[in-house]
Amino acid sequence: MTSQTTADKADEAPEPVSAPAPAKGLRGHPWLTLFSVAIGVMMVALDGTIVAIANPAIQSDLGATFAEVQWITNGYFLALAVSLITAGKLGDRFGHRQTYLIGVIGFAAASGAIGLSDTIPLVVAFRVLQGLFGALLMPAALGLLRASFPAEKLNMAIGIWGMVIGASTAGGPILGGLLVEHVNWQSVFFINVPVGVLAVGIGLFILKDHRAENAPRSFDLPGIGLLSAAMFCLVWALIKAPEWGWGDGLTWTFIAASVASFALFAAWESKVKEPLIPLGLFRSVALSAGVVLMVLMAIAFMGGLFFVTFYLQNVHGMSPVDSGLHLLPLTGMMIVGSPLAGALITKTGPRLPLAGGMLLTAVAMYGMSTLEADTGSGLMSLWFALLGLGLAPVMVGATEVIVGNAPMELSGVAGGLQQAAMQIGGSLGTAVLGAVMASKVDSDLADNWAEAQLPPLGPADLDKAAEAVQVGMAPVPPKAPQSVADQITSVAHDTFMSGMGLACLVAAGVAVVAVFVAFLAKRGTNAEAGTGVAHI
Repeated sequence: MTSQTTADKADEAPEPVSAPAPAKGLRGHPWLTLFSVAIGVMMVALDGTIVAIANPAIQSDLGATFAEVQWITNGYFLALAVSLITAGKLGDRFGHRQTYLIGVIGFAAASGAIGLSDTIPLVVAFRVLQGLFGALLMPAALGLLRASFPAEKLNMAIGIWGMVIGASTAGGPILGGLLVEHVNWQSVFFINVPVGVLAVGIGLFILKDHRAENAPRSFDLPGIGLLSAAMFCLVWALIKAPEWGWGDGLTWTFIAASVASFALFAAWESKVKEPLIPLGLFRSVALSAGVVLMVLMAIAFMGGLFFVTFYLQNVHGMSPVDSGLHLLPLTGMMIVGSPLAGALITKTGPRLPLAGGMLLTAVAMYGMSTLEADTGSGLMSLWFALLGLGLAPVMVGATEVIVGNAPMELSGVAGGLQQAAMQIGGSLGTAVLGAVMASKVDSDLADNWAEAQLPPLGPADLDKAAEAVQVGMAPVPPKAPQSVADQITSVAHDTFMSGMGLACLVAAGVAVVAVFVAFLAKRGTNAEAGTGVAHI
């Protein structure tokens, strides 16, 4: 068959590419390439939300402390954030097909190992491996799309790519809840094994190894070390700030170390022959604006959504599955809106869709700041749907602006930048908006408690009560009369809502700033490989 002959030839040697050429047969076909990488991306995106549902069951089954359970998430997040850009460079150097397939195999194998683990240290260790292999997979997927699609169809491809991420993110809590409830927590990880096998099987047959003519031939090991140190110190400070406090010396020591490492990294990159990230990339105002937009979008989205899950589960008393269903208007609009946004951006360029998307995001976050403890599902769904509609063009447009304004030989690094910007933005959003929430709860709780004429609390008890209220829990003593329990619950929920309202207002403000950044974006000038800054 013709397709088999083409596949066999493609295996003989990678072909230097100056622009995506029409595929002959199945190997390298753009839409089949999108289908193939979507399976791997779905696996990683699903894992991002499905594991949160399994954490309570893991804690109970393995007898873990709360801090140990936090490491199940933090270990994965740290490994992912620190290694994304370096992993993108590996794809540029060795080929995105190989990097993607190794990422899929490693991610699925690490998932299976987690399901077989019987201690928390093993679970955390394999979660770190999951993060490392996930970092290989995600930028490589974008690099494959960039190399396979012609410029006029890249936005649509990225739109469908965003739709897959949205659908997987939405399905995580629902699928996770069903698996934990009806099977066990191990099944949440075992499910990645057959998905990984499917992704590898299709990828081996469909994916084509594209290489840019001037792809990097060496590694910037000092640059990798400096950037990894900078990312680790930054993300570690953001993770630990809620525990240590924003005024604590340790928090600022790690932030200062991160700034110093970034400065040393920039100085080194300006001198080395083949840098990890050529600083000339950031001469492109559009690419820089895309990175900033991705960070700002993630701050508003991830930070705001962090509190919404507590609102649905702890204030409204919903199960994880029910809360996932209530978020379907948000993720549903992202699923529908992403490919439509891709088509719109192809027709009009990214500026107006990006600015309009961030404006809708700001309006939605403002609307969410008005939610109350007894708000009905209809009004919640309206604001959630509006948020999804606003996020879709930003997710698609900012990704295209970053990847499309980078030269082909740096498409993996550009994909790593896009993913790293999202991870840092999400971490910043959770940490900063969490601090806003904590400050508001601390300032309001004592007065609200006194106004309700509840028994006064000492400083230590008040601190414990505030910690519970920050996640929407009511600190009701075990043997409290029902009338007192109702009063405490009312005070706790009202105080939580005031904190969530302020956090959402701050997120709305961040989104407004992003509207102005969006006007600096423009269509990718390097959508055809080998142009623009490719020869800097």
